[in-house]
Amino acid sequence: MKRIWQFCLVFVLALGVLVGCGQTEDTKKKENSEPATEQQVAGYPLTETDALGNDVKFTEAPKSIITLVPSNTEILFALGLEKEITAVSDNDDYPKAATKKEKIGEMEFNAEKIISLNPEVVFAHETLLGTSEAGLQQLRDAGLKVFVVKNAKNFDETYSTIEQIGHITGKADEAKKITDDMKAKVKEVQAKVKDVKQKSAFVETSDEPNIYTAGKDTFMQELFDLANIKNVTADQTGWFQIDPEEIVKRNPDTIIVKYNLKNIVEKVKKRQGFDSITAVKNDEVVQVDANLTSRTGPRLAEGLEVIAKAVYPEAFE
Repeated sequence: MKRIWQFCLVFVLALGVLVGCGQTEDTKKKENSEPATEQQVAGYPLTETDALGNDVKFTEAPKSIITLVPSNTEILFALGLEKEITAVSDNDDYPKAATKKEKIGEMEFNAEKIISLNPEVVFAHETLLGTSEAGLQQLRDAGLKVFVVKNAKNFDETYSTIEQIGHITGKADEAKKITDDMKAKVKEVQAKVKDVKQKSAFVETSDEPNIYTAGKDTFMQELFDLANIKNVTADQTGWFQIDPEEIVKRNPDTIIVKYNLKNIVEKVKKRQGFDSITAVKNDEVVQVDANLTSRTGPRLAEGLEVIAKAVYPEAFE
């Protein structure tokens, strides 16, 4: 009888262990089968390093955003974040909806107003550091999260910037779609100008007496390279001031005017000595949208097409 009792006790204990193991496995399966939350899918919490090398942590997608420069604003709108954008800079003019947002000033923004709006994140920009470092620190001291976006110097850095902002805001898929579309547009433009007879061009961003143009190691040079255009000032580096006489000497096939001034095309043609330039003789002085061809945002590939069309209109007919 004693042996029978011992056997029964061992059987009961073994059964308990098996049941316990089964419950543990069922519990694990249940835990593993539970759907991930929206924040987990988006990868939150996440940490991104800004242009200053600061690691900025985001526990969730920001629901209220202030942007301090137009390129940031264009990216955020393209990502579908119109409702989240609380305020923008006074210089923001695209898209049209941006002009209706609360304004916080220009390069020297109104820090007090930004603080009063209490956004979850402020997207600043590397180009503001020379004039607005104190203002940015004031925002940080007030407890606001500031992310300084890198000043993109080429297409690849522009793609990275768009995708980084998309990652931060929970719009990674949308950002990837934007950059894929941009890359496709660049390839399309390159295909159209690949076999044209190369022409030269001169670009200016201001009128005389202080005419400024772009040499090598500039974003403008990359646009020219992608569009198969010879830059007549590529022997110089960066942006620099140039005399009208030097422009005449370099004799470009096309002159591209990248600023908004009424009747500027006719004014350029009438500059002293310009009647001998090939661009003027052939009526190839072209004014382009300065923002479209310089803002490092979603419309940049369109800007490349505008530059290419200015020099090779026949390739786009």
